Amino acid sequence: MNRFRPAFRALPALAGLLLACSSGPGDGSIPNKAPGTRKMAERLDRMLREGDPTTNPFMNLASAEAIRARLRGPVEPLEYLELQPKLALELLNAGRTEEAIREFQKLSDVLSQEGVEVTERHRHYVARYLAVAYLRLGEQQNCILSHSADSCLLPIRDKGVHRLQYGSREAIKALREILINRPKDLEARWLLNIAFMTLGEYPGRVPPRFLIPPRAFEPDYDIKRFVDVAPRLGLDVDDLAGGAIVEDFDNDGDLDIMASTQAFRGQLRYFRNNADGTFTERTAEAGLTGEFGGLNIVHADYDNDGSMDVLVLRGGWMGEAGSFPNSLLRNNGDGTFADVTEEAGVLSFHPTQTATWLDYNNDGWIDLYIGNESNEIARHPCELYRNNGDGTFTECAPTAGVDSTGVIKGVTSGDYNNDGRPDLYLSRRGGPNTLFRNDGPKPGSTDRCAWTFTDVSEQAGVTEPIFSFPAWFFDYDNNGWPDLFVNAFDFKGPKEVAADYLGLPNETERPRLYHNNRDGTFTDVRRQVRLDRILHVMGCNYGDLDNDGWLDFYLGTGDPNLGSLIPNRLFRNAEGRLFQDVTTSAGVGHLQKGHGVSFADIDHDGDQDIYQTMGGAYEGDHYRNVLYENPGHGNRWIKLKLEGVKTNRAAIGARIKVVVKTPGGERAIHRTVTWGSSFGGNPLRQEIGLGQAGSIRLVEIAWPTTGMVQTFATPAIDRAYAVREGSQDLVPLDLKTFRFAGRSDGKPPAPHH
Repeated sequence: MNRFRPAFRALPALAGLLLACSSGPGDGSIPNKAPGTRKMAERLDRMLREGDPTTNPFMNLASAEAIRARLRGPVEPLEYLELQPKLALELLNAGRTEEAIREFQKLSDVLSQEGVEVTERHRHYVARYLAVAYLRLGEQQNCILSHSADSCLLPIRDKGVHRLQYGSREAIKALREILINRPKDLEARWLLNIAFMTLGEYPGRVPPRFLIPPRAFEPDYDIKRFVDVAPRLGLDVDDLAGGAIVEDFDNDGDLDIMASTQAFRGQLRYFRNNADGTFTERTAEAGLTGEFGGLNIVHADYDNDGSMDVLVLRGGWMGEAGSFPNSLLRNNGDGTFADVTEEAGVLSFHPTQTATWLDYNNDGWIDLYIGNESNEIARHPCELYRNNGDGTFTECAPTAGVDSTGVIKGVTSGDYNNDGRPDLYLSRRGGPNTLFRNDGPKPGSTDRCAWTFTDVSEQAGVTEPIFSFPAWFFDYDNNGWPDLFVNAFDFKGPKEVAADYLGLPNETERPRLYHNNRDGTFTDVRRQVRLDRILHVMGCNYGDLDNDGWLDFYLGTGDPNLGSLIPNRLFRNAEGRLFQDVTTSAGVGHLQKGHGVSFADIDHDGDQDIYQTMGGAYEGDHYRNVLYENPGHGNRWIKLKLEGVKTNRAAIGARIKVVVKTPGGERAIHRTVTWGSSFGGNPLRQEIGLGQAGSIRLVEIAWPTTGMVQTFATPAIDRAYAVREGSQDLVPLDLKTFRFAGRSDGKPPAPHH
């Protein structure tokens, strides 16, 4: 967070500076027809216009202008030394980089004057932020304005090398100055190496004593290069941090894309897959105009009508200033969505960016759990909305005993004890995490909200890391018991990542991979599987990128600080024994901040691609979203689209076992129907890698509401099927393969505003 956030109120007129800017097509030119959508758009607009920008750490331009107004009046020297750094930093965070550089230089000149009493710490502060500002200038002039598939990929090379080199050259000067005074400064050393990479002069021109050797970035395994094709398809939305969902929203068999952004007037975007290698943006036509903001989005078919609905989550990280309402968007099944938040009974005002859909009472209707963020000003308990089966929900968290508080950064659900009831896990920043075991209805009660969840966190051994963020249940070792991965978020700058790459000691929190012991407890095996690393994770997800039947994962990394230039990381699951860092061989080590991640076979060629929203939290820290095309690995696969009848229609929570015959004998592959991580949305149609299987002996599906287990013998391999609960047959799906094309309309990517 910005420790120089101003403590005074801005002039009312200044609050409108940021709010006059809208991202994407949300300019009101196509009216919203759904009454609920119009009402939500008006509510959000009013809250933004009436809000005080100085209470929100991410309204940087308005705060900068307020500070500038203060500096125009008479100020004492000490007050100037307090306000000037704030102004420069707010301008930097607002994207006014050249202005920020001038203000930092002005401050540097003042600090150099005779008679001004300053410490080395003050000079270091200015030099550090000048270096960061110059690096950001280089990114803006090259990686954003002259974007290529190689831009910002660690180690930077080829078309990722900057054509306009002024920013990086000046950054190197500032970083050298820091390292003269602080030769052990790992952050400056890390950024120096990156700056030389942007010039195409790494490793040769890096001073040997400060070099991070190329071997530090070598992969553990060659998974082959994944190329970013988003610019060719017009999917490289240029905005701030947000969520991502890849799903068949229009039920034509092809996977569409929805992307959100936490920008205050950043428009939720919807892209329809044309099934020919192109996409068409249908945001306005879908009735989504005015659906602003949303750091995360999660999807499910809450009304069992066969069309996927979406929940938009707002206000995360913003403290009390983030008490925006979420939006429940009902998919009308005709290419449009309607905001039904209020009529569905889920309208509330809490800062959040995490939720999970689960049928906790197994009545065949999917319920909703939202993790909210309490702060020093107000308590914001978590919410459990029971689905009434008529399009409405009832809040049951207090009665069920799951109205937890804290800075809840991730919630995920899974049946960890295989008793047929989905359990809840809460990831909390700055406190112990919580595992709620679902023990069923309270004996003797007629209250439909009376449900028993038991906090078993301590006895299960899953309370850490204390500073954590996203989490998920997944069966990484294919033994039929869900394991739990919890990502750490205890970050003090790139110095920790540099220490990790260099093998130097560091006390930063590590993630936890909790192996399920099958007795209600877990064991942290991160060291055994080589995940004892510094992974500062925000958005992320998992899938099987090489179709070998073992679940891999991709981590979006970063921090609001503009100097947090650390790579996103990709890990391959090596037969459930260990995880291999394949970031640089895949070419996905993006230095820009990564958020919502979706694994999905978008082009129907049998292997999963990766769509990811990019960008930071501050106004100026925008970047282009990416779509990494999978190069293919020659392994076999099957796709299964499940339809519940008594189970919820999207079959969330259903368990799948595929038994295949391979040259080494039979093996079983286990999956659960879910969208994946607490921050990112995979399609609910399951895409299951089978390795070098010669054939499938059987597919077994366990439906959660009825407990029915269905078995289907010897389906064909490399095919997609639909299966309905209780049906005797797997029905083939005709999914046509296509190649990703360039933009058919010849238009450039949509600009950021």
